[in-house]
Amino acid sequence: MHVAVLGSSRHPIAEPFAGGLESLTWHLVRGLRERGIEVTLFAAPGSDPALGALELDIVPLHLSDSARADVSMVPEAWLREHDAYLQVMVALQRRDDVDVVHNNSLHHLPVAMAHSLRAPVLTTLHTPPTPWLEPAIAIDARSRQVARHGHFVAVSDHTARAWSHVATASVVHNGVDDRRWVAGPGGDDLVWVGRIVPEKAPHRAIAIARAAGRRLRIAGPVGDVDYFARHVAGELGDDISYVGHLDTDGLVALVGASAAMLVTPDWDEPYGLVAAESLACGTPVMALDRGGLREFVVPGVGILVPQDAGDDDAARAVARAVVLDRAACRAHAVVACSVDRMVEQYVGLYRSLTELSDAA
Repeated sequence: MHVAVLGSSRHPIAEPFAGGLESLTWHLVRGLRERGIEVTLFAAPGSDPALGALELDIVPLHLSDSARADVSMVPEAWLREHDAYLQVMVALQRRDDVDVVHNNSLHHLPVAMAHSLRAPVLTTLHTPPTPWLEPAIAIDARSRQVARHGHFVAVSDHTARAWSHVATASVVHNGVDDRRWVAGPGGDDLVWVGRIVPEKAPHRAIAIARAAGRRLRIAGPVGDVDYFARHVAGELGDDISYVGHLDTDGLVALVGASAAMLVTPDWDEPYGLVAAESLACGTPVMALDRGGLREFVVPGVGILVPQDAGDDDAARAVARAVVLDRAACRAHAVVACSVDRMVEQYVGLYRSLTELSDAA
């Protein structure tokens, strides 16, 4: 089997990962190759050299002076991304050696052009509906020809339901490599990991940690500089520390030495990979109950509180979380959240799609 994987053009597929999409793509490519499956990866510049990715980039973008003078011209970065995916999809039209195209991008063109390829296209839905992708999927759903080629899978039941008005999606939860995310000794401090942006709401974690009377360590890329300056930087001190954007080894050491992970989304979390990574380290989770988190943060390994819970209520939940059995957290992650399970499920979907394609 030969699978072409389309990654994101916005962030490299490399550690430290920008988010769950990049982590999934990196682990998927490696897992498929470990199983003897040929993979061609298209990904952003700067991706892990070991993946052998073909770059999704158009630099420089050649536009005439007349085109650049058009007052309706969209930002050049948008045009480069559009042309990069257009170039890939046109190239794939001419190939007959690819059995499945697995689209892990957030761009609309791979969905809109799925019908033009010989191979079936499987798109993983990583986010809630977006204004660019939703219309492409809606058109796909109305076209009988495209529907033979375009297929969808979501990273959680919650995300599948969010897209159900335009697509029917299978569900494959994101996976954690439990060979790298190993059990840690625990500790006294709390930890928060993720992109530092308003929708991830680390400011809530700061308030909850203080209400619980515990130190908090924050790790992750600063995705919104203004938000960080306004809501995080001024709170840093002896009890709240920012340790930077760590690679996997650094995160494993940090999370494994923590009493509990705080997950504080101010949006419907499509899956919540950081919670699964925490459980793999044996570290219990205290999370605001939004999105797909409840599908694997279950009693015995984590505590969920309503999204509108006050800081004191959340602090009481922290006190219940930190005494949960770390061995049970680890065991649950190995069974329910492993990257091996994820890869096997995707391989099963690929086989089903190739059989459908052969029968068409």
